[in-house]
Amino acid sequence: MKLVYYQSDVPNFGDELNTYVWPEILPENFLDEDESELFVGIGSILWDFLPQQPRKFVMGSGYAGYTAPPNLHDGSWDVVFVRGPWTAQQLDLPKEKAICDSAILLRAMDLPEGEERMNAAFMPHFDSLHRGMWSDACRLAGIPLIDPRDDVVKIIRQIKATRVLITEAMHGAIVADALRTPWIAARPIHSGHHNKWRDWSDSLSIKLRPQKLRPTNSMEFYVGLSGGRGEVEGRAGRFNRSSLAKPVNTALTHWAAEGLRKMVLCEPQLSGDLEIGEVTERAVSAVEDFVRSRRQAFR
Repeated sequence: MKLVYYQSDVPNFGDELNTYVWPEILPENFLDEDESELFVGIGSILWDFLPQQPRKFVMGSGYAGYTAPPNLHDGSWDVVFVRGPWTAQQLDLPKEKAICDSAILLRAMDLPEGEERMNAAFMPHFDSLHRGMWSDACRLAGIPLIDPRDDVVKIIRQIKATRVLITEAMHGAIVADALRTPWIAARPIHSGHHNKWRDWSDSLSIKLRPQKLRPTNSMEFYVGLSGGRGEVEGRAGRFNRSSLAKPVNTALTHWAAEGLRKMVLCEPQLSGDLEIGEVTERAVSAVEDFVRSRRQAFR
């Protein structure tokens, strides 16, 4: 059974959690390279272009609307649980299949100690680091940047050491919540990432209070205005690199830094201890039942 997760040209924390969580949670050698069965793990990876023939086992994955909804009733899917109620609704699944994002399983693991304490830190979406100027904005704001492209263990240690995490990356909030680090949701600049936040937060009965994130340059301004992804080689990308854009980008970066400083003053959020405890138990139990069923099937 082969692990499936989103892989791009650069690593991304939410996706790379798969390589950290599953080897610890699942029995040794449970996963392999056999593509006749696919283990669909952490991330918004319920797409309509996953291969039809292999048997697909869904373990806390989510739908985000990046593609048309996949047909999970064509006989090739075995849904153990999904990320939240919105995913279940969109894919016509029973409500009880909506447990939580499987990154919550970090709560069942021995985790590294935190780094030196930080008052606040900001984690952008990894796409925003590609097209934006968040290192400059964080420097101007005096707020450390947690890079979602860094090593998973390093990021976990940074989140544990942070008094409050401002995060545009959803898995920044998911992991912070699991580790009981208060967090502030920064509404993603790209609107295509909005639905998945509600999907996860509803699974933990969190009344999400997203704060508006200001763009750091003309490219991000275009993405926020148009809903496009902002291709660096497109017209907006060429303008963003031009001399005409420099004064605009400088002003926007300072504006974004001011926004971060104000966001630190917002009241952070955290799911209830009772809610996250119950959801963690359900997720752990679902994984254990799945592993047990697989072992029985091959006796």
